[in-house]
Amino acid sequence: MRRAEFTAAVVGSALVIVALALIWGARVTIPRELYVSELGAEGMPTAVVFEIALLLIVFGGSSVAWAGRRVRSSTRVLGAWTPAVSLWVGCAFFLFASQVTCTSGCPLPYGPSFTWQDFSHTLAAVIAFAAACWAMLQTSFAREHRVLAGVSLATGILVAVIAATGGLFSLFRFQVELGSRLEFIATTIAIGWLVIFGVILAARAARPHASTLAPHQAQELAG
Repeated sequence: MRRAEFTAAVVGSALVIVALALIWGARVTIPRELYVSELGAEGMPTAVVFEIALLLIVFGGSSVAWAGRRVRSSTRVLGAWTPAVSLWVGCAFFLFASQVTCTSGCPLPYGPSFTWQDFSHTLAAVIAFAAACWAMLQTSFAREHRVLAGVSLATGILVAVIAATGGLFSLFRFQVELGSRLEFIATTIAIGWLVIFGVILAARAARPHASTLAPHQAQELAG
């Protein structure tokens, strides 16, 4: 079982790293500011690459979630379900968003530009991102995973603040260029957290099992 968890964590992290590289590779080919979802909009030359990147996040994130399915928050509210469940929910909505893309220009789904396609894509992307942030928050209170908890707390705060700021800029059409940059930064941090999650899980799975160690050695490896 530990070998399977190690493999799932490593493979999942690798897929997510490739996805992040594809997203940024696609981004640098577009000579203007744009929000992340517009990379996959109808008619964009980066649409296929962006779809592949989202699918890699779906499969990689699901794999990492399985490897970390026993990680649980120590608080009652956050511990109602595991971070793995939150990640699986996020992956399901990312899968939907990868197949139901926004229309050309990726307009905000309200006012004269409203379409059900844009609304569905935007809603799915927001829920997926929120689920990932919830997983970070849950993991930040996992007492048995101190390093992972510390990293999750820091990234969770950063992603929440940066993404919220970028989202508000987009919603009110204020400093749109800065808002799009903030969204890419928040997305990069969130994907980076998933990679770190997988790497830490792989490192823990690769350690000798506590039952094979002397009591003082098991205590040193804890956390």
